[in-house]
Amino acid sequence: MRRLLAPFLFLAASALPANAESFRADYSVTLLGLPVAKARFDSTFTDDRFVIEGSLQSSGLARIFDRTRGTTRVEGAIHRGEVRPRAFRSNYESGRKKSRTTIRFARGGVSSYENTPEPRRGNTWVPVSESHLRAALDPLSSTLIRTDDPAKVCNRTVSIFDGEMRADLRLTPRAAPKDGRVTCDARFVPVSGYRKGRKQIDFLQNESRITISFARLGGTGFYTPVDASIGTQIGTLRVTANRIETR
Repeated sequence: MRRLLAPFLFLAASALPANAESFRADYSVTLLGLPVAKARFDSTFTDDRFVIEGSLQSSGLARIFDRTRGTTRVEGAIHRGEVRPRAFRSNYESGRKKSRTTIRFARGGVSSYENTPEPRRGNTWVPVSESHLRAALDPLSSTLIRTDDPAKVCNRTVSIFDGEMRADLRLTPRAAPKDGRVTCDARFVPVSGYRKGRKQIDFLQNESRITISFARLGGTGFYTPVDASIGTQIGTLRVTANRIETR
């Protein structure tokens, strides 16, 4: 579930200058209409900096089978209207399994990354190359799209690296902007950092229907996801913002 949610969960908080804009967002995650997780994220932006933190935990029926929780944080700069992350960290715990990821950035790309434990690899593993990591963003920073024109939100490809998998999310317009929202169709394209032939990945790439709705985040100039629907092998996973408010 973590890798499915990664591109869509965002926002955070930190002590920044008085001219900062800060937000709090609560999200619910459902599978086949049943609650499986909830998340809280806070975000703080200044003219040249941003910090994003959040937490995720299982809820509803999902807690009966496997208690899951995680925290994540990214901080970085805003340069010429674009986010440039400096450091990303995440901790994830599901049952007895624990994992930790750290990604560092420099010169507009990933400079180093570390996973504990390291992912299992095999003969079908597609390795991550240096070229794949150029201009790639972490799962939180990748959700922030800055534009003055709502019609341009969807006309782009987002390059995402979560410390293991490098993937593209290709956005195309689904409908004209309406009521402050912009809805995109999204195509998931794995690039590297995964086992070739894995059924879950093949389904997401070739059969899954993904839509993402974005809304403007206060006066920051950024658009952020407020609703996402992701087709999986066992049903539709939906991530919905129940509340986004200024702090």
